[in-house]
Amino acid sequence: MIKNTLQPIKNNGLRHQKAGKLTISLARTHTEIEEAQRLRYKVFAEEMGAQLLGTGGLDVDGFDQYCEHLIVRDSSTQQVIGTYRILSPENANEAGGYYSAGEFDISRLAHLFDRTVEVGRACVHQNYRNGGTITLLWAGLAKYMQMHNYEYMIGCGSMSMADGGHAAASLYQKLQDEYLSPLEYRVFPRNPLLSRSLNTNLQVACPPLIKGYLRLGAYICGEPTWDPYFNTADMLVMLPLSRINPRYAAHFLK
Repeated sequence: MIKNTLQPIKNNGLRHQKAGKLTISLARTHTEIEEAQRLRYKVFAEEMGAQLLGTGGLDVDGFDQYCEHLIVRDSSTQQVIGTYRILSPENANEAGGYYSAGEFDISRLAHLFDRTVEVGRACVHQNYRNGGTITLLWAGLAKYMQMHNYEYMIGCGSMSMADGGHAAASLYQKLQDEYLSPLEYRVFPRNPLLSRSLNTNLQVACPPLIKGYLRLGAYICGEPTWDPYFNTADMLVMLPLSRINPRYAAHFLK
């Protein structure tokens, strides 16, 4: 059972890294975790209209206490402008499983759980949504995985359901031929999106985060599911470190 009281999170040694005026590190205090949660609330609730459980302008759920929180800070203003939360295999066991297991049947991945990190709640302040910020976040994730010898990363890539799901269904139709995972890594949505009533032939742009994962070498592990709280269509994305595109490996895996 997931507890409701946020516990201190151990910092696993990721030091500050810099890119221009931006720095990245793991949150070390409750105050830093709350800064990440405040940014998440601003992006997900205020911008996207998500129905969140947190109060007081914070996005908080039961997994936060088990996660480590990667934060990007603007050193000139000290503002947290980007964040990812990371759930290690050990902490996933304490939490009762991975967050994505609530959206998908991920039992085919069970033999990889001891080497799998789950990432989620990725967001960037609207004034910093550029390649540099997300590249710094990915570099931090790669460093974290290397430090702990983890081999796989999973997480949900999301697309808006504002049109009822037509764009999301069309995107899946567009991506599945090239990026669908092997059968042994396939997952199954608990709240399936696809149906005969959806138009799967729209010309749609791939969201930047999903596009970035795919460029790195990630798989899409199956059909999308509907998340009613965020009103998004989510696809489970899986990135084995061994598949990282050599074009990016030299940059991220230093």
